[in-house]
Amino acid sequence: MGLFGKRDKLQIITFQGYGTNTHFYARGRALEDEEIDLSQKGVFNLIWNTYKRFETDEVKNTQVTITLPDGQKIEGKTDGAGYYKIKCNLQDLRTLTNSEGWLAFEIAFNDPTLKREILHQNRFPGEMLIPSSKARFGVISDIDDTILHTGVVSSLKWKVIFNTVFKTAERRKPLAGAAEFYQLLHQGKNGNEANPIFYVSHSPWNMYRYLELFLQQNVFPKGPILLRSFPIFGRKKPNEKPQKQKEILNILKTFPSLKIILIGDSGEHDADIYKEITELYPNQIIAIYLRSVAHKKRMQRVKGLFDNYTTVPVLLVESSEQAIAHAKQQGFIK
Repeated sequence: MGLFGKRDKLQIITFQGYGTNTHFYARGRALEDEEIDLSQKGVFNLIWNTYKRFETDEVKNTQVTITLPDGQKIEGKTDGAGYYKIKCNLQDLRTLTNSEGWLAFEIAFNDPTLKREILHQNRFPGEMLIPSSKARFGVISDIDDTILHTGVVSSLKWKVIFNTVFKTAERRKPLAGAAEFYQLLHQGKNGNEANPIFYVSHSPWNMYRYLELFLQQNVFPKGPILLRSFPIFGRKKPNEKPQKQKEILNILKTFPSLKIILIGDSGEHDADIYKEITELYPNQIIAIYLRSVAHKKRMQRVKGLFDNYTTVPVLLVESSEQAIAHAKQQGFIK
């Protein structure tokens, strides 16, 4: 519901996902349109847009229909928070993809009881990535302080809050040279490998369009952005893995023949997660890159974690130039 009782139009936000030649998987959320303008500046507008990103009005338990380029239709339903996860087994999905492996589709509300105006004539575009058969490896990368300055190691996380609330996606700065490094990895040694890039973050799904715009504005390769459900606070079950770790494991299981490079930072838990995953999948993980952070004790701990480590090459990255040189030496890029 908008201001002064105005009824907002309905929309479907599609999250770029991934699947295989025989497994279709789409994820997204149906919401009332809060008319968020990600380019708006000014303190009030930034605070108001941040509020609207998290104060969402979901379209719950509603039927939706996906239409593939060849006319096939797939039915699904949103849950109590407006999210949908639609999976099904099909055949020859790769024949519907472009040269980079992206399969484009449309999703629409399919509930005759909805008496609300729907944006875009009830046609919302979505995409799913099926890694190209040309791909030699894939990359799974963290976002926070790996490619985007967030301040996750700052005291009380005040920098994270400040950057998220008071800066537009256009004003957020990537780490120097990160986009070039990722483009080189995407292109691979042959220059046209279309190696898939998967972005994972601890951020909630409410930040999806903000992060998507940041990646586009800074010319990072397009790839699925995998976040987590809000709220992000609360007690985890005993022995429950972080959502980021679950997402990485799911990618590895989905593409068992695809070699993977893991990229993260040394500030939080990436080093521990990546080491644990590598020990589980030593034949699939081919390298780990960890961005150095300005925190002496954490850097010492991470260095100790990988002392005399020989399972896969590990580089504590001081600069993108250093990472590029290492990737060339390893034969990942030209």
